[in-house]
Amino acid sequence: MTTALIHHPIYREHLTGEGHPECPERYDVIINALRADRELWQSLMEAEAPAVARGDVLACHSPRHYSRVEEAVREGWGYLDPDTVVSPRSLDAALRAAGAACRAVDAVMSGEAKNAFAPVRPPGHHATSDRAMGFCLFNNVAIAARYAQRRYDEIERVAIVDWDVHHGNGTQGIFYDDATVFFFSIHQYPWYPGTGARGETGVGRGLGYTLNVPVSAFTPAAEYRRMFEAAISEIRARFVPDLVIISAGFDARKGDPLGQLLLEDEDFVQMTRLVGEWAEEACAGRVVSCLEGGYNLRALGDTVRAHVRALAEMAAA
Repeated sequence: MTTALIHHPIYREHLTGEGHPECPERYDVIINALRADRELWQSLMEAEAPAVARGDVLACHSPRHYSRVEEAVREGWGYLDPDTVVSPRSLDAALRAAGAACRAVDAVMSGEAKNAFAPVRPPGHHATSDRAMGFCLFNNVAIAARYAQRRYDEIERVAIVDWDVHHGNGTQGIFYDDATVFFFSIHQYPWYPGTGARGETGVGRGLGYTLNVPVSAFTPAAEYRRMFEAAISEIRARFVPDLVIISAGFDARKGDPLGQLLLEDEDFVQMTRLVGEWAEEACAGRVVSCLEGGYNLRALGDTVRAHVRALAEMAAA
């Protein structure tokens, strides 16, 4: 078995303007770092990201939101919120970002691969059902979770693990009243977007299916890892997923310009392995990892490569 790498060069064409941290170079440094590890690169199953169907987007987003993104892109350049820029190819990139996450689901469900990684742009976890924000147009992991449930009879319960330095408010909101999707976020707090307190645990049928672990700035990596491991242990005791999706933000790494946490590459490796062990026990190792943040261009490629190498080692075991 192998790890699938699902991506598309259109991600370079989502232009955000000079000085914007969510820049096309993020995609380039990741692909270049993976290619530089010849053994790892040759072990991956590479596939082109398709454009997601409009209906799959609308399973998580309102028609009004979809139309607003379309309209903004049609106008050429503009802001959907103070941080979220669109340019002429942004809709194409966003549809193929969500499409990559769905194609990754197909790869692990069909047996083409044991697990998968999608280095997408734009990211997605801040996009709510009716609003683009925080660099995000459509919520890639949420769309993939719904796609998996709708397309595959074997997938009833999905766990989403979000280790981006920022809280995945959009993902949380989409599934807040849903007992079939467990959302877990560990994130710097208080920090953008201001959500993700311990008391946010879901509502209605979804009560107890959201777990937030807020972490103070400059928390030592060992303490962060202890909290992450305790949270995974807690979830494992009461939720058995049929698929695990990682919102893989790498802005909790030490030195990221948009975060104040202190993780190193090895911390992401250990977290990847822990999630993989849980998935192996629960759902035959089915893990889909989708890029979120990570803005230190000097470090991002190496950190993602370490994460993908851990996925590949688990696939080959």
